Amino acid sequence: MTTAPGSTSRRAAARTLLNRVPEVTAYFWIIKVLATTVGETAADYLNETLGFGLTGTSIVMSALLVVALVAQFRARRYVPVRYWLVVVLVSIVGTLLTDNLTDNLGVPLVVTTAVFAVALAVTFAAWFASERTLSIHTIYTARRESFYWLTILMTFALGTAAGDLLAERLALGYLTSAVLFAVAIAVIAIAHKAGLIAAIPAFWAAYVLTRPLGASLGDLLSQARADGGLGLGTTVTSLIFLVAILGLVAFLTLTRRDRTPVAASHTDDVLTGAEV
Repeated sequence: MTTAPGSTSRRAAARTLLNRVPEVTAYFWIIKVLATTVGETAADYLNETLGFGLTGTSIVMSALLVVALVAQFRARRYVPVRYWLVVVLVSIVGTLLTDNLTDNLGVPLVVTTAVFAVALAVTFAAWFASERTLSIHTIYTARRESFYWLTILMTFALGTAAGDLLAERLALGYLTSAVLFAVAIAVIAIAHKAGLIAAIPAFWAAYVLTRPLGASLGDLLSQARADGGLGLGTTVTSLIFLVAILGLVAFLTLTRRDRTPVAASHTDDVLTGAEV
């Protein structure tokens, strides 16, 4: 039995128009901060509490990330459980990238911050040169998704380095640091609403800043009271945030409130990334 060329092309088009990442909603940012916090506390838990060490933790988490990415790339559209599992693991691995450079190799935080800032800029340049768009509404091919996840990895590494640099240089404490980063994100959001910052740079700037925000919150909850924290420990803190993530992901799976409509994906591609 043969298939008409027209019907084959229509089916192929339908497949490519299924966006593989979520719509940017309030739920997106809440889970992103929660995942970032888990990335900070889970890495500390494996490294210090379980005694894996920085190298052992890096190997285990990188292997799990590869497995999760394979599952994510095999999905033909956005699946909340797969997507957010990758985000959590990328958060951990991105944190470990910076920690390995600073703790194992002795690279100064000023240098690591500059290196990851350049790496992020190069990733953006390569993404745009290849796809002529940086829109996250049109992640419907493996190549675009590869650029997307590489960019996210760089944002986590940069956010870790920049956050640690500010924490060490300014010694603000966990609560003050969290408030500072939250205010910075709010300023970006207001500037975007006022038309002062375009959607794409505003999105990625906020994405970078949510990493040190989440890390500050994680440290505030998990670290000992003598060190300025609330003393919950990395185990309890990780469990609290993991349960919160699972609850929100289950809610989004049932309600589909963060799915990008197919028509919106197609329209946004014409805008060459003018919208986030």
